[in-house]
Amino acid sequence: MNRHASWRWLVGGALALLLAGCALEPAPRPSDEAVAAEIRATYERALPSLSAGKRRHYAQRMYRITGDTRWLPLNRDYGERLVASLREEIARLDEPGYAARRSREGVEGYPERTAKQRRRKRMLAGWGEIHYAKGLAFDLTQAHYHGLLNDRDLPGHRRALDYLSGVDFLAFVTDPEVIDVYAAQVANLVHYLEDLGVADLRGEAIAAFRQRFPPSRDAALDRALFRNKIYGMTHFVIAASDYYQKPVSADAFAWVLDDFAEDLDRILAETKEDIYTEVGISFLLAGREQAPAVVRLREALVAAYDPMAGMVPSESGGTDLEYGEHRNVLAIMLLDWPERLYPGPVLSSGAQEREGVACRGSAFSSCEASVRLMSR
Repeated sequence: MNRHASWRWLVGGALALLLAGCALEPAPRPSDEAVAAEIRATYERALPSLSAGKRRHYAQRMYRITGDTRWLPLNRDYGERLVASLREEIARLDEPGYAARRSREGVEGYPERTAKQRRRKRMLAGWGEIHYAKGLAFDLTQAHYHGLLNDRDLPGHRRALDYLSGVDFLAFVTDPEVIDVYAAQVANLVHYLEDLGVADLRGEAIAAFRQRFPPSRDAALDRALFRNKIYGMTHFVIAASDYYQKPVSADAFAWVLDDFAEDLDRILAETKEDIYTEVGISFLLAGREQAPAVVRLREALVAAYDPMAGMVPSESGGTDLEYGEHRNVLAIMLLDWPERLYPGPVLSSGAQEREGVACRGSAFSSCEASVRLMSR
């Protein structure tokens, strides 16, 4: 080998070793905001192919963290469907046996794919009209959130509120068996009833929940019960925010946040992405963005992100966009939390008219564009 060939061999070998060393270095961790942006891009491309319910869920949350008027058309579509459905329900509430029949049909049609669903179905079958009543409370609360619970948009809505006032929700939301399998739904329900002015059972429900799941019992909880406990606690916080419309008191929910911080290792090990992401959002709603738990939860979520799929997969690795919408819109929220939240949007016809008056006489502007979007 001549000396020039030897020199070239040495340089080539050194370069190969350098490149091999670089290949072994881990890729830099993407920023939280970059991952959130990639998930947004994935879902905004797919949005037309998703079901109406998923489009509503996504658009509602995106509006509340951005205030962007481009989300108003999808929210408007939902508001129109909601009002039409509620008008039919209100009109039929006076029919003898209507609520009981609707509740029975709802329970009979409840999915049974998983052990959790089967247990919930058995539980709900023993509570008469509760299944129907809690669904009605959800729809009325959605109408309330969107400024539609009024005599103009929903004539006769007081009949529905009177019906709910006659249902014994207290027994349901404080029952240990219900809390064991339905904790998040209990948390939602008591806030819906309070928002509607039907009843304030929040104190009783929280007391029953904390008695059922004291920290001292954690070690005895299997994975299913532990997940149910953590998910229920996130929903006491989230429902208190009217689903991402306003912040909550960190003092009022210290019992939740302290428990999350204490159990964080187990939360990351034994819950799925949907649940631990809501744990992180609970801290954010309480103004605790600098909490160490938030840093760890964001790191776990970024680690779970699949850049090839452009989304956070399910715990089993599934990348179906329809089934993953809930998980991934939560991921966007945790990774790119806003400085403020945007309530509503208010969709009532009266609000649109007031918006139109405010814009009247002006040149074409973003105000006019907003009215056009709301009316589309």
